[in-house]
Amino acid sequence: MKIGKLVLFSVFLIVFLSFQYTRGEPSSCKTSGTIRMKKPLSGKCNKKHGSDCCKPGESYDTYKCSPPVSKRTKATLTINGFEKGEDGGGPSECDNKYHSNDIPVVALSTGWFSGRKRCMKNITVYGNGRKVNAMVVDECDSEQGCDAPHAFQPPCPNNIVDASEAVWKALRVPKGKWGQLDVLWSDA
Repeated sequence: MKIGKLVLFSVFLIVFLSFQYTRGEPSSCKTSGTIRMKKPLSGKCNKKHGSDCCKPGESYDTYKCSPPVSKRTKATLTINGFEKGEDGGGPSECDNKYHSNDIPVVALSTGWFSGRKRCMKNITVYGNGRKVNAMVVDECDSEQGCDAPHAFQPPCPNNIVDASEAVWKALRVPKGKWGQLDVLWSDA
């Protein structure tokens, strides 16, 4: 009888742990709050690369964390302009400079940016059957947004690798499909 209970308990434990493991990385980082856009700002949001603009009265989730980093971390690749006047807003957080879109550079969600610990370091992005090394030069702010420093765009989700055009070209994604792509990334 004790062996039967032990087997039953073992099966339960395996099922429980399998469920916990397959729930996915994003569940490990929950929203930390919200931001609400208060008034319309016609014409002030830079919509290059199809960027979303904050909508008056709408709430946007904020995050202090990102999913845990692994050897191959799941992420959403988005496109960003790192040059002056582009949809990225101001100069890059790491060096207070603008960067050419012809160079593979990225901004990471707040948790992955890790208080500037990845500044000017390379990551490897895997997508579309290819890989590319890119330098982290900026934060894709997951805690703030809907204001001038963030080009009146919502806070980033917690799982974003926001990349220059050079990254998309290196991954050989057709230009008509630039915008969002499921990728993996790792520290280089």
